[in-house]
Amino acid sequence: MVGSGSKSSTAMNGAPSESSEPSGAPTDGSLPTTVETVTRKLQKGLSTSESEKRHLFWETQPVGQYQDASGAGEGPIEPSQPVSEVRQEPYNLPSTYEWCTCDLTDEQTMKEVYTLLTNNYVEDDDNMFRFDYSVAFLRWALNPPGYFPSWHIGVRARSSKKLVAFITGIPARIRAHEAVVPMAEINFLCVHKKLRSKRLAPVLIKEVTRRVHLEDMWQAAYTAGVVLPTPIATCQYWHRPLNPKKLIDVGFSRLAPRMTMSRTIKLFRLPDEAATPGFREMERRDVAAVTRLLQTYLGQFQVAPHFSEDDVEYLLLPIDNVINSFVVEDPESHEITDFASFYTLPSTIIGNQNYSLLKAAYSYYNVAKSTPLLQLMNDVLVMAKQRDYDVFNALDVMHNESFLKDLKFGPGDGQLHYYLYNYRLRAPLKPAEMGLVLL
Repeated sequence: MVGSGSKSSTAMNGAPSESSEPSGAPTDGSLPTTVETVTRKLQKGLSTSESEKRHLFWETQPVGQYQDASGAGEGPIEPSQPVSEVRQEPYNLPSTYEWCTCDLTDEQTMKEVYTLLTNNYVEDDDNMFRFDYSVAFLRWALNPPGYFPSWHIGVRARSSKKLVAFITGIPARIRAHEAVVPMAEINFLCVHKKLRSKRLAPVLIKEVTRRVHLEDMWQAAYTAGVVLPTPIATCQYWHRPLNPKKLIDVGFSRLAPRMTMSRTIKLFRLPDEAATPGFREMERRDVAAVTRLLQTYLGQFQVAPHFSEDDVEYLLLPIDNVINSFVVEDPESHEITDFASFYTLPSTIIGNQNYSLLKAAYSYYNVAKSTPLLQLMNDVLVMAKQRDYDVFNALDVMHNESFLKDLKFGPGDGQLHYYLYNYRLRAPLKPAEMGLVLL
């Protein structure tokens, strides 16, 4: 099925390249998808000749290939098979390692997963920043309605039982044009730094694929910061400073030419309060209305999630330092007219005497029906600033491009590539045609 990495669907947010190393933890220290958005040193796109070089692992997988004939039909690349024909035994590991299923409801296991990711997941070239997914975030991201515990896969050292590698999958329903397709979102592919030469990543990918197939699921969506065969869309991250002095002090960004620190702080200053009447935090009573807003809004994009009320209740109700969601309630009719959200993904700041954590917000799903999107997102920036976030990140997907420059976002120099596993689209998508944001 698929390879995976830092945030994604059989998905991978960081699939391995032909080197068989997880792109969620590249051997060269460059940053994959998510980390690209957190640090100023972003992975640069590859040239055409580089992007078309052979990817030995991916050439064996049912994914779009560079040599595919144009005009190929849309839909599954390979047909599904009877579950009874799926391999029943786990794939072989080197003799000194063994598979385990990670029970993320268990405190000790959760601590082991957190430690592995915190110390080994993704780090920038200059060893300045490293993702710091919180335990609360991991629980939220990996235990959605209908999740399969068997898709939370670990590798342990046989002698010490230490957790040394990890990969996960969660179920999702993703619409590709008119078809709503059950897919697996694979994420958090991580191999301990000392084991990068053991070629564990492809085995992890094959094993999670096997376990997903055992649940009669055959497609996936994923993202990566590297170019693999073959993106269905390529998007860019943009960054809006909320605490510019700190960002400059820690090396995330630099003082612009002919700009002083005081002028920079003034440039990025925000109002103290939201400007939209009826703008407030989302509550449980808003779930049905928010679901209707999202279903209508996401219906206009070519690839997007198909959310139920259960999905919205689980994914979008606010959780401190995990997910923040807001609605606009018409003061007269009390109708929920607009919705906005962002999730929290901090990074450890390595080796800085004054700061230890960079608190970053990531734009999630936003629906501007009655309020101008520019105004709605400015209110969201105010909310993030009130909650002491240092930077607000957004992809140029959906209608986001319409507000980025006006709200003083700056483009990163890294790209995020979207992929589908065992599913072919008629043609690549523009960022504005993509309605999917993967954690």
